[in-house]
Amino acid sequence: MINLPVSFKDKVTLPTSADGTGYPYRISATDLDRNFAYAALGAEDGWIDQTSVGDHAGRKLKLPAIPGTGTFVLGCVNGNIQWIATEAC
Repeated sequence: MINLPVSFKDKVTLPTSADGTGYPYRISATDLDRNFAYAALGAEDGWIDQTSVGDHAGRKLKLPAIPGTGTFVLGCVNGNIQWIATEAC
């Protein structure tokens, strides 16, 4: 599970400010932008799986399963991402 830069669950528990602005009554656009930028995943569509993050839809990078033993590097062979044994490099 990733830890986003801003936890809004934590923000809503803050005491209210004297002038009535700020958390928990107003959400900062800058805080929202920080979380969206942090969570953005730039990759080809075929490399992304749909998943969930808590109760929300999410995406994750699709990688082949990591081999059990040995030393491997992640590479691309004939257009396919795969783990390559270092002995084969």
